[in-house]
Amino acid sequence: MTGADAPAPGGSDGPGGPGGYVIAGYASLFGVADDARDLVMRGAFRRSLKERGAEGIRLLWQHDPARPIGVWDALREDRRGLWVRGRILTSTALGRDAAQLVRNRALDGLSIGFRTRSARRDPRAGVRRVFDIDLWEVSLVTFPLHPDARIAAPGPAAALRVAS
Repeated sequence: MTGADAPAPGGSDGPGGPGGYVIAGYASLFGVADDARDLVMRGAFRRSLKERGAEGIRLLWQHDPARPIGVWDALREDRRGLWVRGRILTSTALGRDAAQLVRNRALDGLSIGFRTRSARRDPRAGVRRVFDIDLWEVSLVTFPLHPDARIAAPGPAAALRVAS
């Protein structure tokens, strides 16, 4: 069983079980500009994670607030970026569809929905350095703005792997 296929703790291992379909990966990476030329700096999520916790950050389908598809169980900053682990709730039709697309590697993008609290343009580098983010949601998306913001490649410990 791969990390992406692993059932949530205490849940069923069936695709429609109450535990849901576990996903994990990096929703944002530090020090690497996204396609909008935003460069998220280490520590940018610290305040938001402290204020909201995982339970206050939504797991949405394609950034649509009317289409939640699951819950985030863990979000944390490490040396690489914002690592997330959650469950697509397969008790809904949209959740079942999303889980099937992820399971078959047709969809693996992650993207953050946020309000910038603190940032500074760096005209010489051509980027905006983002120092403080008010994180609202992390979505499962077809085309992430950051090309490396992805669900972890399948592997025995994909859902547990975190850089220190």
